[in-house]
Amino acid sequence: MSEDDQRIDVRMTVNGVSYAGTVEPRLLLCDYLRHHAGLKGTHVGCEHGVCGACTILLDGRTARSCLVFAVQADGSSVKTVEGIAGDGPLTPLQTAFHHCHALQCGFCTPGFLMALTEFLERTSDPTDEQIVHALSGNLCRCTGYVNMIAAVRQAAAARK
Repeated sequence: MSEDDQRIDVRMTVNGVSYAGTVEPRLLLCDYLRHHAGLKGTHVGCEHGVCGACTILLDGRTARSCLVFAVQADGSSVKTVEGIAGDGPLTPLQTAFHHCHALQCGFCTPGFLMALTEFLERTSDPTDEQIVHALSGNLCRCTGYVNMIAAVRQAAAARK
């Protein structure tokens, strides 16, 4: 069997744009997004699903794109950090991250923004305990998370 015989056609909508391609079955979704779709905002950190830097929304739910094969996303809707505001103004969460200085180096920020975007869509008036729980799935080696908690509080208030 030749290498071309092992490739699979995939189609997905990423940030509202249709993408189609032929990929190896073992290609990770994060690599598809970065190298085939040209969307570099999805960062690859640990490649084991631990750090959360590669978090995206897959059919509206957070997913670690380093744990999903591109072929598994066939027919799905994917949203990356580039798609949360699109060409419009920053979202309340992005604005709050900026105002509250909720990032330092920024490597983990796209993953946090994606996880917290879904969280705020489901939780309109979060408690600090709920915010801490929502943050717990992503790792940051630079901050103490305090400013992120403040940013989520500010974003939740702005969404009301």
